[in-house]
Amino acid sequence: MRTLSGIQPTGNLHLGNYLGAIRNWVRMQDEMEGDKLYFLADLHAITVHNDPAELTANTREMAAALIAAGIDPDRSILFNQARVPAHAELAWLLFCTARIGWLNRMTQFKEKSGKNREGASVGLYAYPVLQAADVLLYQTTHVPVGDDQKQHLELARDVAAKFNLDTGTETFTLPEPTIPPAAARIMSLRDGAAKMSKSDPSDASRINLVDDPDTIMAKIRKAKTDPKPLPSEAAGLEGRAEAKNLVSIYAAMADESVDAVLARFGGQGFGAFKPALGELLVETLAPIAARLSELKADTAAIDAALDAGAARARELAQPTLDAAYAALGLCR
Repeated sequence: MRTLSGIQPTGNLHLGNYLGAIRNWVRMQDEMEGDKLYFLADLHAITVHNDPAELTANTREMAAALIAAGIDPDRSILFNQARVPAHAELAWLLFCTARIGWLNRMTQFKEKSGKNREGASVGLYAYPVLQAADVLLYQTTHVPVGDDQKQHLELARDVAAKFNLDTGTETFTLPEPTIPPAAARIMSLRDGAAKMSKSDPSDASRINLVDDPDTIMAKIRKAKTDPKPLPSEAAGLEGRAEAKNLVSIYAAMADESVDAVLARFGGQGFGAFKPALGELLVETLAPIAARLSELKADTAAIDAALDAGAARARELAQPTLDAAYAALGLCR
């Protein structure tokens, strides 16, 4: 069994990143057997314009955040794509197997390119094939996927199956999707209809992983709510987007159901609930923020961890890359 997950290196990680992906990765170290590979998708990041210095800094910060949150580089394989050239090599081989019709059906390209589709990079159009290479390179058996990535894993399986059929080999393992534990959809603290995002111009809209306890408490205290008391069950939150968001954050952080949280706080106002939520966030996030601050100051240690992870990843990747070249009749 071999599990692989990737995340683009974006700066200013927030609570939505933590609850949506990072915490599940940490738990997978104990809950799933076999090798666990976690990579920073810096090759995917350059499908749109990036400031080079910012990309370097974001990659290191993302690595630091993963380690601070509990990813153990000794127990898992943590690396960034650019340190493992086999990702780009295999992607080209798979570009020659994937079909334009398959890529035309990828909904995320349409969303990301918007109205300027003709001005988008070829990389943005074809990046699902690089994603396929990311997965197939390591003979990955299981890939945690959310709803927005199911289509891309299906493409990876199609590419693998066609490559194997075309070459008469069993070069690639067809990966299976793993549905991670349900994560709360974390919304903005200022607008319950918008996702929490680093691109929101208001810093008050999000809880950053680097926020200190006083800042966390202040942001929760000022978070948008409504004047009604909390209901005693989840159904009572319908139509109350901001209230639902805060209760969902509490439930996710406490590993409880929304109904369990409301059984305890139902009938109370936000004057009582917000301090409890803030304290829960501080209790969990303050140690992560402290560790992250230490790690960010030691770029040599971060690079050493990524180098060590990349060396292990290159060792795992090489047999598959060699087999793909051989299956295609390419002399090396």
